[in-house]
Order: sequence, then C-alpha cells, then structure tokens
Amino acid sequence: MGIFSKLKKGLKKTRDEGITAQIDEVMESYDKITDELFDELEEILIMGDVGMPTSERIIRDLKNKIENDRITSVKQVRETMKDIVSGIVWGGSYLRLRTKPSVILVIGVNGVGKTTTIGKLAMRLKSQNRKVILGAADTFRAAAIEQLQVWADRAEVDLIKHSEGADPAAVVYDTIQSGKARGADVIIIDTAGRLHNKKNLMDELNKISRVIERELPDASKEVLLVLDATTGQNAVNQAKDFKEAAGITGIVLTKLDGTARGGVVLAINNELDVPVKFVGVGEQIDDLQPFDADAFAAGLFDAKIPDDDKEITEFISNDNED
Repeated sequence: MGIFSKLKKGLKKTRDEGITAQIDEVMESYDKITDELFDELEEILIMGDVGMPTSERIIRDLKNKIENDRITSVKQVRETMKDIVSGIVWGGSYLRLRTKPSVILVIGVNGVGKTTTIGKLAMRLKSQNRKVILGAADTFRAAAIEQLQVWADRAEVDLIKHSEGADPAAVVYDTIQSGKARGADVIIIDTAGRLHNKKNLMDELNKISRVIERELPDASKEVLLVLDATTGQNAVNQAKDFKEAAGITGIVLTKLDGTARGGVVLAINNELDVPVKFVGVGEQIDDLQPFDADAFAAGLFDAKIPDDDKEITEFISNDNED
C-alpha cells in the first residue's frame, strides 16, 4: 500500500465524521455562492481544529480565488478549497542525516506515542542499512526505559541506559560516546515528556542540547516533536511551547487514523512554520509514514487513488545544503 492509500485510509474519520463531511453537507445546502456559505465553511474549519488564523486565511484565499477566476458554481468551491489546502499544507522534508554519526532528538509530552515513534524510526533506518543506537534519556518515567528496551530488541539495535532517576544529560553523553566507538550512523535519543513543571522540562531539554552540541558540534541534528493528532488544538499549543525551547526541526503527528481532527495538520503548517515529516496512520510497523502534502490534501478530499501510488522508502536527504 502506497503513501496515498495509507494517508487516505488514515484520514477516513476526518472525511466521514469531521470537516470534510461537514463541508460536503454545507455545499449541498446552497445553490449559489453567498457570504453565508463562507461563514459556515469558516465555522466548520475552526471547529475542526484548523484554528482561527488558518481558517481565516483559507476563507480569505477562497474568496479571492472565486472572484479572480469568476467561479459561480458551488460545486467548484469544493475543488477550489482543495487547491488552497494543497497550497497551505507542506512537509515531507527529508531527515537531514548527512554526518556519521547524526543525531535525532525526540521530544514530546507523555502519551503521544514517542517511544513507539522512536522504535519505528529505528527499524526504518536499520532497513536502509544504517547502524542505529538508542539513548534512554527519559529517566523520570518508570516504564520509559523498559518500553524503549522492548523496541531496541525488536529493531535489533543497541540501547544505552542508566537507572531510573539518573541524570538524562549523562545518558546522552554516554550514548554519544558509545555511538562514536561503535561506528553508529544515527543516534536517536528519547527524552522526558513531563517533569515537575514546564520550566524544568524545558531546562532539561536545553541541558541535553548543550551536551549534544559540545560532543558533536558538526553533526547533523534533527529535533523531532511528536504530537498526538487526537488532541487537536492542544497539539498546536504544545508545539508552540516546544518550538520556543528546543528549536524543533520537524513534527511527527501520531494517531491521525484515530481522529476526525485531521485539520490540525493545517494549523501546524500555517501557524508554526515547521514541516510535518512523519504521520502515524495505524499500529503496524510501516504505518509511520513520511508525510506527503499532496497525498494529504487529496486524501482529505477523497480524491481517486493514482495508478502510480507507491511506498516512500527513501526519507533521508542526500543533498549537501544546510
């Protein structure tokens, strides 16, 4: 099953129960384009977790496009909205892992699927003949180390860990030294999702980042924020906090198949200016998919699956630009 098919399947709830179904219902109730139609469409977008700024932008662009192209058919409004969404959604930027070793720092609050994401990433990278080593720097949650060990065993990669309650920065240091000694291509580091308060969490992430910068100053680094799509606008708010503290380079949006709130992808793209790099559209190991903006927009509006629908296997940048 290719990326188009997987995203279309993952967006089924959004189409059947969320903004897509509601947009279709509104369209069917109008026989001409009116201000009331625009108002209803904007309300649907806002309620579908697209967010106020992004919803306003979509409707503004929609009005301009309809006026400029002299569109008079309500049926054409839907296709025009799809084109506008395609223009807003972006992502799919490859992971920039050009050095040996490169580092992926994975952050996010507890319960978003962070550990599962790390495991699936490790298995994807290993399938491309890259030597991976994991660092269990979430030392504050009782089961975090054990859960990461399960994934390390499943992916058949090394895991560097300390005891529960240990200094996360010390784990990161040891992981980096082990990665260098063992010739790792990629070091993936898990981090805590909750400490005593938000300030402590962000301070800990800053401390970890300083260790990475000191020990691997010239290494390629990705900071991936894992968000739960089912939390809607809360995911956007989390991303704003983490972006300010950790300088995130990409978003991994999990549980997209379990929510009617697929519109949150639009809010993330428009409000955060950070690419969505992977989406989770199921429980299977290959259901963590590199994000494709065109496939997302088409899947959201139930477009026909193309004949050339293919699995995306390469997700690492091969260019030499920073």
